[in-house]
Amino acid sequence: MPALESPSTHNTHKTPSTDTARLYLPRPSLAHCLRGTLVRDTRGVTLTDAQRFNFFPATPYCAITWFLEGESLEVQDGTRHYADSPRTPYRARILFSGPFSQPYVSWSTGPLYCFMLGWMPQAAQALMGLDPGVYANKVVPASEVMSPEWLDWCHRVRDAADDQARIQFIEATLEPKWQALRPEGMPGSQLVEDWAQHLATRAATSGLGRSLRQVERRIKQWTGMPLRELKGMGKLERAFFETLLAMETGTDKWSDVAEEAGYTDQSHLCRQTRRLTGFAPDDLRRRIAEDEGFWSYRVWGFQEQARKAPR
Repeated sequence: MPALESPSTHNTHKTPSTDTARLYLPRPSLAHCLRGTLVRDTRGVTLTDAQRFNFFPATPYCAITWFLEGESLEVQDGTRHYADSPRTPYRARILFSGPFSQPYVSWSTGPLYCFMLGWMPQAAQALMGLDPGVYANKVVPASEVMSPEWLDWCHRVRDAADDQARIQFIEATLEPKWQALRPEGMPGSQLVEDWAQHLATRAATSGLGRSLRQVERRIKQWTGMPLRELKGMGKLERAFFETLLAMETGTDKWSDVAEEAGYTDQSHLCRQTRRLTGFAPDDLRRRIAEDEGFWSYRVWGFQEQARKAPR
């Protein structure tokens, strides 16, 4: 997996660390098994209490999270009242989470070294036998849901010498399993919008029932989310990437972003942004540029910037 580090922000004095987050993209043969690996490492960096929040948008992906050093707490009230909401310790050091239809927030008690592996839902189901829908909007100990074989695999990932060794082990062990099970005709793109369209086509041409209700039921079984929700996330993902790219050139206008991403108007974009991230577009843009806690947004956005950069 090639690594992309979190880029510097537009207001670096408010964001003391620009190399505390890394994204590793999977090799092409695993592109529709794994979405990518996020590493958060704040060891040796001094952060205030406010800078130790971790913000994540709603997502259709599943994840396995390893807390290698340090501790994070789950913030109970999403993004709306995150600063004053109760914070609950996780019940294990290795966690499994399903897709989230709402934004998610955690808070680190101090320096943190965390390794997060994002899974495409159909791969989590095919390889590990886990139903994404059962774990939608949930974070649970891996030991409670995984088979002994997969739990041992998680322990071996944890015990690897470093991040590169972890990734090499993950790819070497998953590739033959995935190649034997992967569905045919997967799209070339990893964007949610393209993936959702592929799922809709696949659901409509497989199985005995092809009515709209049966197609939607099949997609929800595969992913844990209805097709309408996936399409909404795909559209917002496109708007998010367009916004970050426009921010780099200083040409960002919400009306242009809304039109480019396929929204009916700017108000529609604003409503969806607030629902899936917890913040209005202008507030979200400011926080991505200035707030340490939005490191995951920056590193994912940088992925798209790197992909579109001239070679």
